Amino acid sequence: MPAGQVRGGLHKAADLPPDTEPWRAADVLGNGQRIRASDTVPFALWSAAWHLDSLADALWTTAEVLGDVDTTCAITGGTVAARTGLAGIPGAWRERREPLPDWFVKV
Repeated sequence: MPAGQVRGGLHKAADLPPDTEPWRAADVLGNGQRIRASDTVPFALWSAAWHLDSLADALWTTAEVLGDVDTTCAITGGTVAARTGLAGIPGAWRERREPLPDWFVKV
């Protein structure tokens, strides 16, 4: 990643202690209120990194700090889902979703 505000924010995220509360991480990293990558990506990836095996926990942690919730949750959710796959989506969530297109491979 080229030098810049997003990269700087990712370095800040990596330097936060493991016991950092989500609200504190959002204070340091941003929560999307400024509607720019440097204010969304660092917190979203910080949240994903601490919940790589639980999509639900990652999304709830991300959403609890408010801000641009749809954007930060999309980044966090995409990151965690890339690791867990469809099996990581809670069953109750899958049951309540809209139908997937026919071309989608169902698991």
